[in-house]
Amino acid sequence: MENKLINEKSPYLHQHANNPVNWYPWGEEAFQKAEQEDKPIFLSIGYSTCHWCHVMAHESFEDQEVAQLLNGGFVSIKVDREERPDVDAVYMAVCQALTGSGGWPLTIIMTPKKEPFFAGTYFPKRGKRGQAGLIELLTFIQETWQENKSKLILEGHKITNFIKEHAQETAAGGADDEDLMEKARDYYKQTFDARWGGFGPMPKFPSPHNLLFLMETGGSEELGMAQKTLIQMYRGGLFDHIGGGFSRYSTDERWLAPHFEKMLYDNALLILAYAKGYEKTENQLYKEIVQRTVQYIERELTDEEGGFYCGQDADSEGEEGKYYLFTPGEIIQVLGEEDGGAFCRQFDITAAGNFEGKSIPNRIKDAQYEQMPSKDQVEKLLEYRKKRTWLHKDDKVLTGWNGLMIAALCRASRLMNESQYLELAEAGARFIWNNLQQDGYLKARWRQGEAAHAGTLDDYAFLAWGLLECYRSTLEADYLERAIQIGKRMTEQFFDWENGGCYLYGKDSEQLIIRPKEAYDGAMPSGNSVAALVMDQLAFYTGEDSWRQAREKQWDFMRAKAAGHPAALSFFLWQMEEEQSSSQLICTSQAALPPQSFQNYNVKILQVTEENREKMLIIAPFLSQYPIPEKEASYYLCRGQRCESPVSSLKELEEKYNL
Repeated sequence: MENKLINEKSPYLHQHANNPVNWYPWGEEAFQKAEQEDKPIFLSIGYSTCHWCHVMAHESFEDQEVAQLLNGGFVSIKVDREERPDVDAVYMAVCQALTGSGGWPLTIIMTPKKEPFFAGTYFPKRGKRGQAGLIELLTFIQETWQENKSKLILEGHKITNFIKEHAQETAAGGADDEDLMEKARDYYKQTFDARWGGFGPMPKFPSPHNLLFLMETGGSEELGMAQKTLIQMYRGGLFDHIGGGFSRYSTDERWLAPHFEKMLYDNALLILAYAKGYEKTENQLYKEIVQRTVQYIERELTDEEGGFYCGQDADSEGEEGKYYLFTPGEIIQVLGEEDGGAFCRQFDITAAGNFEGKSIPNRIKDAQYEQMPSKDQVEKLLEYRKKRTWLHKDDKVLTGWNGLMIAALCRASRLMNESQYLELAEAGARFIWNNLQQDGYLKARWRQGEAAHAGTLDDYAFLAWGLLECYRSTLEADYLERAIQIGKRMTEQFFDWENGGCYLYGKDSEQLIIRPKEAYDGAMPSGNSVAALVMDQLAFYTGEDSWRQAREKQWDFMRAKAAGHPAALSFFLWQMEEEQSSSQLICTSQAALPPQSFQNYNVKILQVTEENREKMLIIAPFLSQYPIPEKEASYYLCRGQRCESPVSSLKELEEKYNL
């Protein structure tokens, strides 16, 4: 029996299209039905690679008894949080305010006016061990709605007003930049796990932006913490030693047993972190990890036209991690007695197992962990694993997540001199530009030829960053032109010119019960952190006062937000330090110099040639003051607020200014 989700493109919504629950997608049809039939709304938010979403679906949403309760007393709405991060963020804020925590599946019960009066996450079908069950919860709320509806409506008003007031709070004052960074470093020192790497207790999340901050702003101690974490994440089961790429997070302190879903954004940020580690230490292991992660992305998560898919599931055939686990017998069957036995010893694959009777390949006990396994052996095991069981893939293309991957690939390409990474990034940028953009306005999601849902701040900020990184890697003016176009739409739709900060969703988008400004980093950097980066770079690239003014407003907003808990804005602090330590370089010449000429310099570059001068003067009119010499080139270097005298060769630039 099909429900209203059958016509949706989201893989997550499609997973529920044949539930006996009469699901509706988020939209006016559902809210009008609730008004007309005088029923509360049951809102369930999740995503297609979420393990506990699957569990709740199998236990409850595929169950006739639960469906009868939902269909009789509620209007039920399913939302893919990856398609509608605005809806998810608003109601996740409600859940966190009411329960002190959040997560997925997210369960909200609210009035037809979208005002929530109950929030939670996973519920079993029936209560057990002190946890409420969905049957009991739905029965109670249905009875209360019939007998004392005004009480629930009043509660919804109170909760909504509280959330609105909280969303409108502004941070007061700011703090000295170095003081913010010092406090953040102190926090990481206090929470660092010296034995296993990472920060805080289990479960452990990679949080690569924290590592980027430590490597950029700290000394040897901070670099050591980051390196320990990078190495231990690789040695454990968080890294897929057979197929490459990283899982979502570790359920234990040793990084051994991951939550097995793999997400595009985690791998993008980890590519950034390991590439930065390679830049800082020249450790070849980091380069190998980046290479294997990029290979995974190219093999499993790249559309034939260049876009990047969302991720892969934790579950296979209803079992979490089944796809990734091995027994010694399987390894020996594939590799033979001698090679298979050696492989089992190297990767801790034993008869007893290390996860539910089987083994997660890992190198925690392997002292020779820096030696990569035989490519031939890995390829044989990968092929065997693919044939053994099926792994669900979420093949949506999300604009924001693609922006992160484009930026990461560009940076890794420059730091490691790997041209194929740049080729992947440019293909991704073309895909997004051709399929999810029109006149600078962005859609959030593409699947099966359809682009849908208005882009949020993350989509605009992350894509603009990716396009800026494409420009830095190619020095092609088209990328800069596109980044400016997206940046202008970003400020037009999201930026609060009076108080600073960007709203989560645009002024022309659907208006929800609150319009939050998210500043704190989570699994991904906040859209406001990346918007600060974009504004800062566009202030240099364009020379326009409007971008400088926006940049100052945004940075003051972020500084004020950071004052209470600086470590929660590590991406912003990382970028602040990177900006303060970098230089700006304007190069004018008859013919373009290859981007590789500048790859060892920590500089933002504007290159003007006879061929691109007309376009560059539109992008940055101030460049009219920089003549193109008849021979050689002219290099104008600026550091901070000070510009040096021009020189005519890269050698002179290096020698005179110690680049």
